Amino acid sequence: MAQCGMFVGADSFSVPIRHGVFPHFKKEEDTSMKSGKLDEELTRMSELVDHLESGALMLFNESFAATNEREGSELCRQITQALIENGVEVFSVTHLYTYAAAFLSHNEVQYLRAQRLESGERTFQVVPGEPLQTAFGEDLYRKIFERAAE
Repeated sequence: MAQCGMFVGADSFSVPIRHGVFPHFKKEEDTSMKSGKLDEELTRMSELVDHLESGALMLFNESFAATNEREGSELCRQITQALIENGVEVFSVTHLYTYAAAFLSHNEVQYLRAQRLESGERTFQVVPGEPLQTAFGEDLYRKIFERAAE
């Protein structure tokens, strides 16, 4: 957003100039049934890669979540590794633990996650922290269905 000239609420701010910002966010399934979600995601990724160059920024948001955790993680890991090796910076929002954990040994990787207190309370703040193997879905399940049972 800074590269587009948007206002930044800070006393000072610096950011590298990118050679393009490329988003890969999940989309709804093809209603014409020409292909499934995974095929559509792979096709879009292939098209994006044709425009990437060193210095670009790639944004992933739940990419490749249309398949199982193992396959989605491996697809994301291989694509992310190739992008990094070619000078593309990657930001990724994911629930794919295996994918996120694959980069734990990389010094240049920073992890952020939604804060959750020991009591289970959610603060709605994003804080530094390594990936967890749970998204705490069981907490939400109990909260929703305990209310419904009342």
